[in-house]
Amino acid sequence: MATSLRLLDAGPGSLRRWIPTCFAALLLLPPRPNLGYNEDHAEPVCGAPWWSDSLEERHHWPWEVSLQIENEHVCGGALIDQSWVVSAAHCIQGNKEYLVMLGSSTLQPSGSPWALKIPVGDIIMHPKYWGQNFIRSDIALLCLETPVTFNKYIQPICLPEHNFNLKVGMKCWVTGWGQAKQHPSAKLTRSLELWEAEVSIVDNKNCDRVFHKKTFYPQVIPLIRKNMICTTNHRENPCYGDPGGPLACEVHGRWILAGIFSWEKACTKAPNLSVYTRIDKYTGWIKEQVSRGARSGRCRTSCLLFLPWLLQLPVSPGPPHPFLFLLCLC
Repeated sequence: MATSLRLLDAGPGSLRRWIPTCFAALLLLPPRPNLGYNEDHAEPVCGAPWWSDSLEERHHWPWEVSLQIENEHVCGGALIDQSWVVSAAHCIQGNKEYLVMLGSSTLQPSGSPWALKIPVGDIIMHPKYWGQNFIRSDIALLCLETPVTFNKYIQPICLPEHNFNLKVGMKCWVTGWGQAKQHPSAKLTRSLELWEAEVSIVDNKNCDRVFHKKTFYPQVIPLIRKNMICTTNHRENPCYGDPGGPLACEVHGRWILAGIFSWEKACTKAPNLSVYTRIDKYTGWIKEQVSRGARSGRCRTSCLLFLPWLLQLPVSPGPPHPFLFLLCLC
């Protein structure tokens, strides 16, 4: 703080001459609290999970998050950035206070050194979201109040490029704390442990015909649209996914967020058809919102990200630009 106060008494000078002083002030600030488990920390690459021979770690999907209200799980989600999670818009229930839990494959991570809960600071619903009957544009972005520290238990999944080549028959994985049966006659119950299931991509037209048989909508009105993905699961227990949970596809050794779980035909018997929001149709929107959030300060960003802007400010006589004081204090 003494360094910052000295700037107030300084004489005329350009902005650039004060940048080294500001760096010194930043170095004197106390370190930010570490939000992640930093052991063996390495800068991760999206969609490249660290898996070992350990059973627990092998079945850990590091981008999986649990969206919670009052510490109760309500939906899944996928981490795409240090500050952003993608989930389903229909998961958002008015003005509730949400948390996201990361770094754990169990909903009761007592004593876990890497489990982490962070409040959600902002929620952005897609402007074309339609939540009546058959849901459309079922996607929302959650901005975390505090950015996470990436580690081997908390890592982002990759966003697909526009028009991601998702082929019929392609094998992908759905994960979540969804409902499951312990035996055929049992009731559906939520699992405390993260489930995973391999699913196959189904042709949208075939999927649409199946859903039309269960509704009064005429065939001319498509229920499964181009911005949706349909999958089938041939296992005995079909209900592994959570609303908002990720549909992850491995492409050339990298895991891609192909979809977000939206709705399904029934959760009673296999094979089961499930519908996902197709993420590559929204990649541009996601990137735009993330960029806007960083610029507006809606999501906290490292102070050093402002340095390129500072270096482009014109040199002029007089005291340092007021923005420099914000940089030194952030």
